Amino acid sequence: MGEQYRPSKDEYYLNIAKEVAQRSTCLSVKGGSIIVRDDQIIATGYIGAPRGTLDCFERGNCLRRIMKIPSGQRYELCRSVHAEENAIVNAARAGVSLLGGTVYLYFVKRTLDGDKFVNALPCFLCKKKIINAGLVRFVGNDESGKIKSFSVAEWADQWKHGDILDDKDKYDSKYSEEEAKRNVSAKNVFDN
Repeated sequence: MGEQYRPSKDEYYLNIAKEVAQRSTCLSVKGGSIIVRDDQIIATGYIGAPRGTLDCFERGNCLRRIMKIPSGQRYELCRSVHAEENAIVNAARAGVSLLGGTVYLYFVKRTLDGDKFVNALPCFLCKKKIINAGLVRFVGNDESGKIKSFSVAEWADQWKHGDILDDKDKYDSKYSEEEAKRNVSAKNVFDN
């Protein structure tokens, strides 16, 4: 039996995270996350506004794009909560421990030509939460859609011996100024 007859566990869980990402309400990107412990999904999350608030689609615009904030900066001014952050919050709401778990993140950016893979990595704020939540492994897609796996302990060790700015595994959606301008309003996203 030379061919793989079913997906690996990482492929399986990342495919589920891809489905979760379809609920994303960000005009620029789609992201879905699941957290797995002992081979069970214990939490899910997608990029979206906090419960009971309006998201960018509902408002018809992206505040960060209106303010010309570069991608990867000033997250406190984003209306959305990141996918992996939402998964951590959802686990806390349910009283579920994440200790020893693996977080999966499927992440793409919206373009005129359809969704494009980018390196699925947490921002600095989410990376801090992943470390403090006791998660041990991070799995995401790379720019070609292939699976990449990281040790959370190695991330913490890098920061222990260096500094946060020395981080070698950094989030970057690689949005050009033109793409950022286009994704200011929900109308632009749906018209293209």
